[in-house]
Amino acid sequence: MVRAPTLPLHARDRAIAALQSRVARRLDAPVFHRDPTSIQRHLPEIAGVIDRYFAPEVRGLERLPGDGPFLLVSNHSGGIVMPDLWALASALLARFGVERPVYGLMFDFVFAIPGVSEVFRKFGAIPASMTNAGEALDLDAGVLVYPGGDWEVYRPWTQQHRIDLHDRTGFIRLALRRGVPVFPTVSHGSHDSLIVLTRGDRIAHLVGIDRLRAGVFPSVVGVPCGLTLFVPYVPLPTKIIVEVLDPLDWSNHGPDAADDPTVVRACYDEITGRMQQALDGLAHE
Repeated sequence: MVRAPTLPLHARDRAIAALQSRVARRLDAPVFHRDPTSIQRHLPEIAGVIDRYFAPEVRGLERLPGDGPFLLVSNHSGGIVMPDLWALASALLARFGVERPVYGLMFDFVFAIPGVSEVFRKFGAIPASMTNAGEALDLDAGVLVYPGGDWEVYRPWTQQHRIDLHDRTGFIRLALRRGVPVFPTVSHGSHDSLIVLTRGDRIAHLVGIDRLRAGVFPSVVGVPCGLTLFVPYVPLPTKIIVEVLDPLDWSNHGPDAADDPTVVRACYDEITGRMQQALDGLAHE
């Protein structure tokens, strides 16, 4: 049995407080650092690796508008390597070039990692919040959001064909307030790159990382470490398919509907139902 690491409570609390402080300092920096030159130089190199390893196929990009703001809402799989994200990012670059900005909302803790933070910022990552997403839409940009976040990306392998956005509805309220088109997007195959046994949400609470907005401490089977807890791994090769679906237009509800739980729930059920149906189709295919 894999056991959670333990620390005396006072030592754990000091460590978590230090991490919270570091994350807060890093998030206090200016939000937008997207660098088209860096994207043009480095993303094709990453895309080449992804193409050789996963042979990704991205469909439906022609549905996305050539200008104006939009939300791209996707399921998420494959742990910290995130092959589905890289496949989609590469395809978006091919579709729009570097001048049409698409920003991606990303987990806070990523921005506390030296080096990693700077790379992701240059590629268009911004800390996940309603405020930041709204500012990106104000720039007439596309915004990519994975509402399920760590909860979905580390769902057990037995749930690999399940859409699980964890009842997170912030993106719906944002879309209703802004009246922007919402493009449901599904990916299949990425979750086969890593065998997740359990999310470890109870362990996350015990070690205190849930205070860092990290709700999981997964146990996984990966290469080269075998059964382990939340460590880097070499992904297994798998075929990845990403599909952008027809947009949902909720503008008829009006911006005030963002404060109506009934409307928000109906929109959540609509988009997750559409995504689940598409994912079932890809799994069958």
